[in-house]
Formats: sequence, C-alpha cells, structure tokens
Amino acid sequence: MKLKKLKINKFSKIFLFGHNGLIGSSIFKALKKKGYKKVYTFEKNILDLLNQKKIQIAFKKYNPDAVIIAAARVGGVMANKKFPYNFIYENLAIQNNIIHASARNAVKKLIFLGSSCIYPKKWKKPFIENDLTLSGLDKTNEPYAVAKIAGLKMCHAYNQQFHSNVPKFITLIPPNLFGPKDNYNEHNSHVLAAMLRKFYISKISNKKEVIIWGSGKPKREFMHSDDVGKIIANFLEVPDKVLLSFTKGKFSHFNIGCMRDYSIRELANIIKKITSFEGKIKYDSNYPDGVTRKLLNSSLLTKIFPDIKKMDLSNKHLFEKKIEKTYKELTLSLLKNFEKNSSYNLPI
Repeated sequence: MKLKKLKINKFSKIFLFGHNGLIGSSIFKALKKKGYKKVYTFEKNILDLLNQKKIQIAFKKYNPDAVIIAAARVGGVMANKKFPYNFIYENLAIQNNIIHASARNAVKKLIFLGSSCIYPKKWKKPFIENDLTLSGLDKTNEPYAVAKIAGLKMCHAYNQQFHSNVPKFITLIPPNLFGPKDNYNEHNSHVLAAMLRKFYISKISNKKEVIIWGSGKPKREFMHSDDVGKIIANFLEVPDKVLLSFTKGKFSHFNIGCMRDYSIRELANIIKKITSFEGKIKYDSNYPDGVTRKLLNSSLLTKIFPDIKKMDLSNKHLFEKKIEKTYKELTLSLLKNFEKNSSYNLPI
C-alpha cells in the first residue's frame, strides 16, 4: 500500500475531548501555542460522551480531521476501589463512542491517551511497548486498566482492518501526571496531588504529622502535564510512514515517559521541603501500595523526537521546581472547589 502524506496542518479541524481536565487543558494550550486555528472542545452539559448518537451528530456536523481523546474517568487507589463499575463502564463507553465515530467519519489521525497501569504488575525492567499483556494487572485499578487496554486494542484493530497496519489511530501512554488542573479531592486524587493536599492542609492547620498511605516503598514516574501536552500536540505532525517504521504494523502505541522514577518516600520528602512542613511523616501500611514499580521505556519517543532531550525531562532539580510551581498555585478555596465539584460524590 502506498502511503499518503499526512495532511494535518494548522487549519485542520481538531476535536479535543476532555479539554477541562489535567492533561486535556495542557494539550489545548500546546495546540494553540503551535498555531492550530480550529480546535473544537465540548462542555459536559453540551455533549454527553456516554451518548453515542450525540457524538455521531457532532462528528457529522463538523467533520474533524483529527481527534484527541483526553476525556476519561480517572482517580486514585480509593476511587478505583470504591467505584470499579464506573471506571470500566464509563471509560469503555467514552472511548468506544469517540473511536467508532472517528472511524465512521474517516478521521485522518486519532490520538487516544492510555495509562502506564496497562502494563503487568510484575516489574523487571522499564516497560517497552511489546510488554503489553492481558494478564498480571494490578488489582487496585484493574477495571480502569482493562478499559484502557480495550481502547488501545480498538485503535490497533482499526489500523489493521482498514489501513493495512498504518498507524492512523495511535495510543500514547504517559506516566503519572501532575499540573495546574489536577484533582485534589481527598478521596479521589492521584498520589502527587494527594500529597500536596495533605502537606498543604497539615501546614495551615499546624498538624504535627502527615500520614501517607502504604509503605512508601513503591516507585512512580512523574511528568508535568504541560510537558506531556507538548509531546502529544507534536504527535499530530508525525507522518504515518515514520510511525510505521517503528511499529512494523505490530502495535500502535507509544510510551511517553521521562525515564526516571521516585519512591513515594522520596516524593514525600520533596513535598515536605517545598511546603516547609515541620512535622513528621508516617506511613500507614493498612492501605495498599499498588504495583511496586512501573517505569516506562520511552526510547522510541526519543527516536521519533530527537530534540526531546533538550527538555531534560529526567532532571530532578527541574522536577522539584515544577512541583513547587504547582504547589504555589494552590489555595484553600481551590481545594474546597474540587471537593464541591467532585463527580465521585454519587456513583451512577
């Protein structure tokens, strides 16, 4: 099959789903900074992503050239444990509806955001793309992981069936993210946001200690959402033939990590220093640790974008500076706002 030149340009119509979220808002900023003129976004009260018919109508009305799926039901360990049905049903429905509408309307490029939790619980070395398996998932977020794997497989199946393995629909797999529009809800936030909240509240309340869930031994890879947003926006412009030269038609997903991780204890000490908290840190092993480690091998990313090394994503000093910047953006009113608007107050 003779490959056609990818025709995504600054005047292409782009659908961005999930633009109000942590990563979606960063992608939106990156697209605008790169000069994309026609980025379409949709508010929840305008377009219900669980409604396939309404999504089909939106696609027919605007006929997008490219689609980015940053919308998802997300949350931390406790949220996944409390609402497993929400996590698998809503994520499957959202991604199935959007991917299917994209296929029916001949979208030229689709980017689906996966998660590093799709890789097996047992960690031997940084996960490469071919380490993906349907077994050995961590039980703490298995429903979410299964949904993400299904979306990844759906994208690859589309490429296989309709484009002779040319990766028109791709999945990008980031590590743990943090940034200005993170969720700081007490019960539903991810680890870094949860820690920022704990230390912030403990400091202003003059508490003597901060309790961290788990043993503190597991390691996690973190990236600022704005860094990941830039990478995702750049993927729109990568020609199909370049991606195919790496995938060889065997997969359609790419890791986008920084190649460095930190133990929960290291992270807690970093945040304690940033927040100037003077109390003690205690670890509660009654709560689950989750997977021991899930560092991504993102060597393919550096081959696709050789200049990415200039971003110095693995630099610890820059990592701490980005956490400090995120912390300075927090206020008590912001935290209360997240509490008030949490979608987890009522299950479906």
